[in-house]
Amino acid sequence: MRTLIAAATAALVAAPALADQMRIDVAGGTSGTIVIDLFEDVAPAHVERIEALAGEGAYDGVVFHRVIDGFMAQTGDVRFGDSTAAEFDMASAGMGGSEMPDLAAEFSDTPFTRGMVGMARSMDPDSANSQFFIMFADAPHLNGQYTIVGEVVEGMDVVDAIKRGTGPNGSVVGEPDRMESVTITAE
Repeated sequence: MRTLIAAATAALVAAPALADQMRIDVAGGTSGTIVIDLFEDVAPAHVERIEALAGEGAYDGVVFHRVIDGFMAQTGDVRFGDSTAAEFDMASAGMGGSEMPDLAAEFSDTPFTRGMVGMARSMDPDSANSQFFIMFADAPHLNGQYTIVGEVVEGMDVVDAIKRGTGPNGSVVGEPDRMESVTITAE
């Protein structure tokens, strides 16, 4: 009996912890669901921020404001990017964050490859707040320069279909796709 209990305990301890997942239901010209494994062990403060904002519903209705073909799709401006808000102005989307303070960088050696999710920031490495981007393709020039928070595990076809930007710096012109709802599930 003691051997059986010790073996069961060892198996539980050896099992890797499963990641929380972020589920993004996309609406607009593109519709579908994106599922992202969040990397709590790589960027705990950034993942905690994403989970808090998703829990508040802050990401619901927020547009993909900067989408560059062959590079990435950016979203998460909870201040100016809510397309359901009466004062929504696409020209301002991407200029804000949340009311919470900016986060210190949590750079890692995880490479920016297709499907990786990173935190957007200004020139200051410690300025990430609420915005994030999903990679369409590998981008080694971002390695060690931006915080990686997760990886798409389902729905890359939805990511690939997000409306591309045709404005300056990849800004979306016209009606952008949006995150209809964002939820977190513990796995």
